[in-house]
Amino acid sequence: MRLALYTGILLAGGYTCLTPALAADPTGDWRVADGVANIRVAQCNGSMWGAVSWEKQPGGRDENNPDVSKKNRPTLGMPTLIDMKKKAGADQWEGQVYNAKDGQLYSATISPVGTDQLEIKGCVLGFLCGGETWTRVGPPIPASLANAMAKGAPKSPGAAPKAGATTGATAPAPGTAKSASAAKPGQKGAADPVGDICLLPEIAGFTH
Repeated sequence: MRLALYTGILLAGGYTCLTPALAADPTGDWRVADGVANIRVAQCNGSMWGAVSWEKQPGGRDENNPDVSKKNRPTLGMPTLIDMKKKAGADQWEGQVYNAKDGQLYSATISPVGTDQLEIKGCVLGFLCGGETWTRVGPPIPASLANAMAKGAPKSPGAAPKAGATTGATAPAPGTAKSASAAKPGQKGAADPVGDICLLPEIAGFTH
């Protein structure tokens, strides 16, 4: 059974040159298997979180959520990978995935495959498992400075990556390069309306 994480919205993007040293890093922007979404994955206070970072068809709403108060929330910026913890001795993270098609949470794992693919698997009550492979469209993201500063931890080294894969305009063809003027994660703008997903209220409220 193929795990479908998102309905008719989101995605596309260009590839960024990556090195083998990044093989086990699940952070960055990823294209879902059916090519309709970008999911931005970042480390927020020790856990991996994922949120919708770009919509192919803007204006989506979480209309299948059983929580009436969330049915009208925008799908842009909506958490999809929830509080995923590193599995000891493996390049795998375990947590939950939100399936917008039915508004339910499922047990899930994510595992980097090489430098440019992310394998995601989800199960209902330990069975009826399915999965898919996402393709990298944005480089790895350093640990959130917002979370580091909130916890009094040192800032993560390295420059923040470009977020050109999250432009909210017409989707470019897969494999095309992005504009160097795109905003960096953590900086909201026309090119990147989501920014640092660790600052999104639903994620920040959970991790702090």
